[in-house]
Amino acid sequence: MKNWRSRSSIWWTVFDVDAKEKDLEELELKTQAADFWKDNEYASGVSQKISELKEELQIAENIKKEFKDLKELSELGQIDEAAITALKKKIEKEEFRIFLSGKYDRNNAILEIFSGAGGQDSQDWATMLLRMYQRYCGAKGFKVSVIHQAFGEAGGPDGRIGTKNVTLQIKGKYAYGMLKKEAGVHRLVRQSPFSAQDLRHTSFALVEVMPEIEESGEFVIKPEDLRLDTFRASGPGGQYVNKTESAIRLTHIPTGIAVASQSERSQGQNRENAMKILYAKLYTLREQDQKKELKAIKGDSVSASWGNQIRSYVLHPYKMVKDLRTQYETSQAEKVLDGGLEDFIQAELKLENRN
Repeated sequence: MKNWRSRSSIWWTVFDVDAKEKDLEELELKTQAADFWKDNEYASGVSQKISELKEELQIAENIKKEFKDLKELSELGQIDEAAITALKKKIEKEEFRIFLSGKYDRNNAILEIFSGAGGQDSQDWATMLLRMYQRYCGAKGFKVSVIHQAFGEAGGPDGRIGTKNVTLQIKGKYAYGMLKKEAGVHRLVRQSPFSAQDLRHTSFALVEVMPEIEESGEFVIKPEDLRLDTFRASGPGGQYVNKTESAIRLTHIPTGIAVASQSERSQGQNRENAMKILYAKLYTLREQDQKKELKAIKGDSVSASWGNQIRSYVLHPYKMVKDLRTQYETSQAEKVLDGGLEDFIQAELKLENRN
């Protein structure tokens, strides 16, 4: 308890109670405006933020009360080890918030996977990564939707179909903050299922992670800067999913950025999804430009280019997954590919906070 008292002022800053109470007060004032519910989407967003802040403040208050009770017991010479352990775990569960204080860390995420050079092996690797992130997000309680997926050709002894590229929308509190460090090149070493001689093969896939950003004064896209094309959504093997051209491709003419959405049956819904991806890509482009400016001032730094691997997954001749930034590794490769990413993500978030 003596050690805990010395740490209490540190972990209490994780909850940032004063700032949260101030934010809550300001948001609640907004709800009192006569035209608050005129824009349902805006009002729903504010109401959701109020609900989240109240939940976080209640968690902080409960922890504060439990800590006070344990402190009073310890001063009377009564030590409840089980209660101390339970409270410690509860605090550690909430401590991740200190690592997720970025501007958009609370937002939903847009995650894209692109197969690298290597044909069917790399396309199969992209599909494996897709499954891995779907499993991880499912375990975290995030809602995952495939917005667009371009399939490869069938191959291998089981006729499996790989993925050329895929775009996921991941909805959930802190989805972007938890996944942002997954961006980079992922490398797989295994015996190729597409080789009759079972040769060892190395495959690459690029993962990009962006925050989902709504239209605001910070990001304004002029209608005249957009080119809209429609097409029929296709599935594995190239067959068309819908009979109508409901799929949307948007091109931002000034930057040349093109995005697509084919998951919905209506053009309107697909256009809305495509706009979310476009906002996310424009945000990422701006961040990259700012980093280039900073690099010109501070000198060279490690870039997030295609040639820089962040993690290696080895399935043959031994099994190991190793993150090349944190040096965290495990021999439980199947567990990781089945969505067991939490230790890797936590290690990277803690490394970022130390830096």
